[in-house]
Amino acid sequence: MTPPAEPGNWSDDALLGLLGEVADAVTEAVAGVTDWSMVDTSRGQYAADLVADGAALEVLGAAGVGVVSEESGRSDAGHRVTVVVDPLDGSTNASRGVPWFATSLCAVVDGEPRVALVGDLAHGRRYEAVAGQGATRDGGPIRPSGVTSLRSAMVGLSGYPPHYLGWKQYRALGAAALDLCAVADGTLDGYLDCSWNAHGVWDYLAGMLICREAGAFVADAEGRDLVTLDPSDRRTPVAAGTEDLGSALMVARAGFTTPTVP
Repeated sequence: MTPPAEPGNWSDDALLGLLGEVADAVTEAVAGVTDWSMVDTSRGQYAADLVADGAALEVLGAAGVGVVSEESGRSDAGHRVTVVVDPLDGSTNASRGVPWFATSLCAVVDGEPRVALVGDLAHGRRYEAVAGQGATRDGGPIRPSGVTSLRSAMVGLSGYPPHYLGWKQYRALGAAALDLCAVADGTLDGYLDCSWNAHGVWDYLAGMLICREAGAFVADAEGRDLVTLDPSDRRTPVAAGTEDLGSALMVARAGFTTPTVP
């Protein structure tokens, strides 16, 4: 990817191309990983996370954009374009052979999410969105489900609530970026973070844009802005295919305050 002649003057297509190059680099790097040991137990960081981050940073560094990464923090602050990246979301799944892990990328321009790509590394699928232009999976448009009631919904969970919240079924899949994409394409009807302030912006920002461009509801359980470039910020995302289901999930989430382990 050749950076634009004027710094920060990226078109949507160029940004999508850049994110695609990053996803390609990470895919290749992760395919060659043989060491799945954990290198930092306090952060849950695997050797593979660092390999994936190195591949992503090499492409992003050459492009001259700012970066906010789960693995290496914030760099090059002050750029008009900042890419928020989780190089390997669901690395524990990957380390255990559970096929639900991804690369999550969102280009933020002048403080607003503009272009997103989530690469499903286990299945080779790619979810993409451009602000105002809808969302796709492998190039085809996606839409969320039309389920409106919690009692009819299959809900993806992060963490677990202190009591049953009334869903029809639930799944705990272990990779927020893909969980949100599953809401965007109707695989899941909703997503509920039952942990407390456990997710950094790299976990959800790309999935948030993909959900919103697909027509889904996404919010923070406490009503905070989900868009942030501060690596220390944490949020509690809630998503649903419809506003009615989203409201029901927000009410259910507000009904308990005791943090649970994610």
